[in-house]
Amino acid sequence: MNLILRMIKVLVAALFGQRLGVLDSSILTFRVWPNDLDINLHMNNGRYLTIMDLGRADLMIRCGLGKVILKRRWMPVLGAVTIQYRRSLSPFQGFRLRTRILCWDEKWVFLEHRVESLDGQVAAVAIAKGLLRSPAGLVTPAAMLRALGLNLPSPPIPLSVSAWVSASEKHVVIS
Repeated sequence: MNLILRMIKVLVAALFGQRLGVLDSSILTFRVWPNDLDINLHMNNGRYLTIMDLGRADLMIRCGLGKVILKRRWMPVLGAVTIQYRRSLSPFQGFRLRTRILCWDEKWVFLEHRVESLDGQVAAVAIAKGLLRSPAGLVTPAAMLRALGLNLPSPPIPLSVSAWVSASEKHVVIS
């Protein structure tokens, strides 16, 4: 299925579907179509990241953040993603994408994406960090939560997220 059709399907389902809490999981079901394949005839590694965009959009809309983003002219920005591929997804195979917020700090919201075959086997796991920008600059996670009428502390930051953040801060950019 063309990506635009998948996006329309996700957006319509999110707008009219069950509401989620900010710490709930979004679960979307897809199928691997021929245009998702690479030369090895399994789902292309880049396609996983594109599908994960849809999971973040679904979660934002279903927890009420979509309306706030539009009203306040905020823009979601992805800062980084780390992904581990575990199993291939074959042509026409059905799969689920589970997206959830893991935690946040003063700047970033950290999300987990799990791609699973319909029998529950994990195909890929990714951790993403994202933020919101307003016309005036950074929107902190605390401000985002206040806009949703919430005052929640972050769940504990998993060791894997702390290690990833620490390692990514040490990378040197070569110009």
